Amino acid sequence: MLLNSKGNKHRRPSRVVRIATLAGVTGAAIAVPLMGATGASAASVSTWDAVAQCESGGNWSINTGNGYYGGLQFSQSSWAAAGGTQYAARADLATKAQQIATAEKLLALQGPGAWACAGAGNLSNDGVDPGVDTGSSAAKTEAAPKQESAPVQKAEPKKAERTEAPSTNRSERAAAPKAESKTVTTPTGKKVEKGDGEYKVVTGDSLSKIAADHKVEGGWEQLFKLNKDIVTDADLIYPGQQLHLTK
Repeated sequence: MLLNSKGNKHRRPSRVVRIATLAGVTGAAIAVPLMGATGASAASVSTWDAVAQCESGGNWSINTGNGYYGGLQFSQSSWAAAGGTQYAARADLATKAQQIATAEKLLALQGPGAWACAGAGNLSNDGVDPGVDTGSSAAKTEAAPKQESAPVQKAEPKKAERTEAPSTNRSERAAAPKAESKTVTTPTGKKVEKGDGEYKVVTGDSLSKIAADHKVEGGWEQLFKLNKDIVTDADLIYPGQQLHLTK
């Protein structure tokens, strides 16, 4: 199962330790003891087969109704965050190749710690291109509830800019602070709240990892409560978000 490192992980810590910027608990991008992700994130098909064997018995179409889908047991939030909805509404409705391609993106965001079974499959960012064919014609045609599809974010219309006379006071212009963005953009283009905490999330983070590294009393659960205004899913945190470590 995907660990709570998923969010930065995609499985609840109670089941397994696992943003966007475009999104943990045992494991930001959205929360984990997760192993850090690297730029060259890839694993062979045989490695993913081994992970799937441990996660779901190798059943790539599994849906037991427990909130986790497909051979690699994606949560719906992790599937959407890693771009899986471009193939199917849920992981169990996608082909094996499409699930592996989506898992590659999640691996780059969260690292191997996003899966509880990473050790069983010796999953690592080894740079091996699995070479899977995600051709849409191979996707399953089973209908899925529309509400499960990741919403498409429309670009906001540009506001007309007002032309103001330039200030003649040089010191006044220099003192004017630049407006700081209050949001963070996830890998899928979605904007999430940035927050104003003292810790800045980096790639490979998860709520559980951050809690352990900074000795947060109460663990990832307390860290989740402290930042519930910007973290809506303990499995998903994103690089650039700023979390509070204490009250």
